[in-house]
Amino acid sequence: MSAAGARRVVVVGGGVTGLTVAHRVAQADPAVDVTVLEAGARPGGKLGSVDVGDLTLPAGADSFLARKPWAVELCRQLGVELEVPGSSGAYLWTDSGLVPLLKDAPFGIPGDVGDLVRWPGLSAAGKRRAAQDLVRKARRQDDDESLGSLLRRRLGDEATDLAVGPLLAGLHAGDVDRLSVRATFPDLVAWERAQGSLFRGSQATSKLARRSQLGPMFVRPRGGVQQLTDELAVRLAGRVRTDAAVTSVETGKVVVDGGGTIEADAVVLATPAHEASRLLAAASPATAADLASIAYASTGVVLMVYPEGSQPGLPDGTGFVVPRGKAPMTAATWLSSKWPSEAFGTRAVVRCYVGAVGEEDVLDADDADIVEACARHLAAVVRLPDMPERATVVRWPASMPQYEVGHLERVARIRAGLPPGIVVVGQAYDGVGVPDCVRAANETADRLIAANERAPTDHEETVR
Repeated sequence: MSAAGARRVVVVGGGVTGLTVAHRVAQADPAVDVTVLEAGARPGGKLGSVDVGDLTLPAGADSFLARKPWAVELCRQLGVELEVPGSSGAYLWTDSGLVPLLKDAPFGIPGDVGDLVRWPGLSAAGKRRAAQDLVRKARRQDDDESLGSLLRRRLGDEATDLAVGPLLAGLHAGDVDRLSVRATFPDLVAWERAQGSLFRGSQATSKLARRSQLGPMFVRPRGGVQQLTDELAVRLAGRVRTDAAVTSVETGKVVVDGGGTIEADAVVLATPAHEASRLLAAASPATAADLASIAYASTGVVLMVYPEGSQPGLPDGTGFVVPRGKAPMTAATWLSSKWPSEAFGTRAVVRCYVGAVGEEDVLDADDADIVEACARHLAAVVRLPDMPERATVVRWPASMPQYEVGHLERVARIRAGLPPGIVVVGQAYDGVGVPDCVRAANETADRLIAANERAPTDHEETVR
């Protein structure tokens, strides 16, 4: 985008990233013509909800990380009230039942060997191997490696596969041995480099957190995460077009299916990478190929509402994570414990996560079979009835980008190869969580705003 400024900005994709970019640009300069094009019937992307019986439950994220401040700050700017969870603590699925996850263990890694020794989640041999982290030499190479490579080298296979890996790789619905550690959890690289040990890095991080009094780990807008995108859409009234599928993009114009061509000084592609690849196939084939190489996992959620009187059957806490292949779900959240509501009454309300890299075949089953499998496994570890009274399955095909080894270099190459005036931003590039999407959207908007402010004097600057 030339420094002549972006007097007309088209944002393709009406999820939280695209809406935030549009809101920030429109707020900074109401004279800028900002249009959001959303292919679906409603804006908000995966931050939506679904009715299950008489309840409205989250179909996407149910909260966001408060210690990454960008989504919290956006909610406060919008006047969206926040609330904290009604319970805390989670469990690990093991062959002998649910085991509480270690407390004061950033990324699931303890800072105290004594805590590890007393924890029933690993065998004695697994604990001994994990404790070797304290004496093993740090890796010397600076090149990227997989998250699994780092964890296996420091903690061993058992801790990686049955304890830490499910927690960390699960956040990306990914394979621990394919995810880039630098793109997903760069703090672990820094811990090994600075402290020579993941245990010591965890200990230092925990001490800092206690001194800083960081507050709750997670928050959500009162009434659900969807309130954030709903409020953004309200603020952008008249600027958001739904059912507006884009067929192609090139410098200066966006072609809408059945809606003609829209001229634009800047185009922001806030879409999945595979969609950005399709849109740029003609304008930049090499960049489109790089975009297409970002892999995605298909996921889903199973929302289950149990009868009145069932809530006491759930253990204290918020849910559990599952090692790969141990159950049909990858994790579960006690929604009725984490976000208690009068609407729930005494009913247990549970959300199970299904699908991930290597486990996507679960999503091919019929809804009834998925519900039955999840309910049966739940009943084996908590005091719930064999089946819920109401249940709904929500599938998210090709929804979770995989930050595989070399991801940061790939993203840099994509951005360097984009045609002038076109920007990519969103979950595929700089972080998969809501706060990360808001941060990246803020940075993109700031660059668009700065280009307009420089326009009268600087005619050579380029923003990509």
